[in-house]
Amino acid sequence: MAKELKNFTKRADNYSQWYNELVVKADLAEQSAVRGCMVIKPYGYAIWEKMQQTLDKMFKETGVQNAYFPLLIPKSFLCREAEHVEGFAKECAVVTHYRLKNDPDGTGVIVDPAAKLEEELIIRPTSETIIWGTYKNWIHSWRDLPLLCNQWANVMRWEMRTRMFLRTAEFLWQEGHCAHATAEESEARTVQMINLYAEFCEKYMAMPVIIGVKSANERFAGALNTYTIEAMMQDGKALQSGTSHNLGQNFAKAFDVTFVNKENKPEYVWANSWGVSTRLMGALIMTHSDDNGLVLPPHLAPIQVVIVPIYKDKAGLDAISEKVLPLVDELKRMGISVKYDDADNKRPGFKFADYEIKGVPVRLAIGARDLEEGTVELMRRDTLEKESCKFEGIAGHIASLLEDIQRNLLDKAKKRREEMTYTVDSYDEFKEKIEKGGFVLAHWDGTTETEEKIKEDTKATLRCIPLDGDTTPGVCVLTGKPSKQRVIFARNY
Repeated sequence: MAKELKNFTKRADNYSQWYNELVVKADLAEQSAVRGCMVIKPYGYAIWEKMQQTLDKMFKETGVQNAYFPLLIPKSFLCREAEHVEGFAKECAVVTHYRLKNDPDGTGVIVDPAAKLEEELIIRPTSETIIWGTYKNWIHSWRDLPLLCNQWANVMRWEMRTRMFLRTAEFLWQEGHCAHATAEESEARTVQMINLYAEFCEKYMAMPVIIGVKSANERFAGALNTYTIEAMMQDGKALQSGTSHNLGQNFAKAFDVTFVNKENKPEYVWANSWGVSTRLMGALIMTHSDDNGLVLPPHLAPIQVVIVPIYKDKAGLDAISEKVLPLVDELKRMGISVKYDDADNKRPGFKFADYEIKGVPVRLAIGARDLEEGTVELMRRDTLEKESCKFEGIAGHIASLLEDIQRNLLDKAKKRREEMTYTVDSYDEFKEKIEKGGFVLAHWDGTTETEEKIKEDTKATLRCIPLDGDTTPGVCVLTGKPSKQRVIFARNY
C-alpha cells in the first residue's frame, strides 16, 4: 500500500488521472463488463447509503412519500411531450424483443425474431412520462392534492464518454415528482427542494453551492424553469450537483391529468420534479480529497474513527483490547461509527495507509507504551496532524474533533471558491480568467446566441443565474447589449 501511495498521481500533474486512480484505490468503484457502467463497491456504496438515508429523512420531513415506478417506459409515452423526447432521444436505450433462442449453428444464442414487442420500450432516462401516466389514475379532485412522491432508482442515459460517478450510462439517483392544485404551490415546492439540496450539500457534504436558475438553453427538457446548485471542484471546474424543475402544466396536459377544483371545475394539475444522483459521490471526492487519497467529511464517513492496535503478541493485543473495547462501546453510544481493527492479517503500517487513502476522519493508534503512559496517538485526516492525547476523556475529544473537521472542510472549500471567483467587465478579461479555472461573474445579454458563442470561443458554459447574485445592470461582455445582472460562467464536468 505504501508503494502504491508513492505512485499515486498528483492533482497538480494530472487531475483527471488522479481522480480515476482515487476512485479505484479508495475501493469506491470499478469499471464493469458493460461499457459505460460501473460497479459500486461496498465502501463506496456505504457512503452513498449515508447520503441516501440523510436525504430520505429530509424529504419525508417535508411530507414526501416514497414509491416505485417501472424501469421500462412505452415509447409512445415518451413521445407525448415534444420537448421532453427531443431532449432525451439521443440518450435512450431501447428494448425491442423479449426472448432469446439457441443459434441454429450452435454457437450461442440469438434474439428470437418472433418475439418482437408490439411497442418498443425505453429504459428510463428519467420517469416523468411513466409517472404522469400513473398520476392520471390517482388524481381526480383537489382533495387528492398535493401529491408528493419520490423514488430511489436507477436510470440509463447512453453516454459516449464516461467517468465513474460523474457520468456513466447507468447511475443511481432519486427523482421526486409532485402534483399541485396551483402554480404558486408548485413553484414553492420547486424552490423548497433546491434549497433542501443546498442545505444537504453544505451541512453534510461540507460543500458550498450556489443556487441559481438555468438559462433557457440549459433548462430541463419540458420544464418552464430549472433551478440548480453549482459547486466548484478543486481544479476550478463547475459541477451541477442537483436540480429542481418547475414543469408547469406541460406533463399534465400531455397525459390529461386533471382534477376538479373547489369551484367544481376541471383543471390541469401543476407539476415539478427534482433530483440528485451518485454524481454527488464525484463531487465529494473532488471537493475535499488530496494527494494521499480520499478525505471524507465526518457526517458522511461510513467509518468516522478507526482504532489500530500495535502489539507483538496475543498477550499484548489482549491488554490493548481490554482498554479499547470500552471506548468502542462509548463511541457507539454517542452515535459515532467506529472500527477497532485488530485483524492480524495486515501490519499496522498497511492499515494506516489503507485508512488514509479511504479518508477515515480520525485514526487512533495505541501500543504497549501508550498503555503504560495512559495515552493514545490521534491523527486527523483533513490536516494529517498527529497528537498524543490522554486516553481518559478521549471520547469527548473525538466528538468535538469530528465537528471541527467537518467545519474545517467547509471553510476550506468556501475559501477556495472565493479565491477562484472573478468579476470581469470585458471579453478579453473573461477569456483570460476562464483559463485560470473557477467561476467568472459576467454580464450577459440573455440570448442563446451569445451563450453558445461564448461556449464556442472559450469552452465555458453559463452555469446559472444566481438567485442572490449581483443584480446591478450592465452591458454584456461579448455584445455590449444591456444586461440585467451578472451570471456565472465556468468550464464544467
